[in-house]
Amino acid sequence: MPRGPKGEKRPADVVGAAVMVARIATGEIEEQTEQDDGKDKAAQAMGRKGGKARADSLTPEQRREIARKAAEKRWAK
Repeated sequence: MPRGPKGEKRPADVVGAAVMVARIATGEIEEQTEQDDGKDKAAQAMGRKGGKARADSLTPEQRREIARKAAEKRWAK
């Protein structure tokens, strides 16, 4: 049986999938998905803190230089 991006079971036929989507959209049934994305929640929180701390510590000139270098790399092709 086919599985969705997070491993949930979905109907194999097109009509069955359409009926399931309609039922989810109308609230007839609840979509059963796991909220766990497989990532460490503590590491995610620390990453958010680190990004904010770095942004707070940079001067506007430093941010501008970082953005300029990123744009050059992005459009170097």
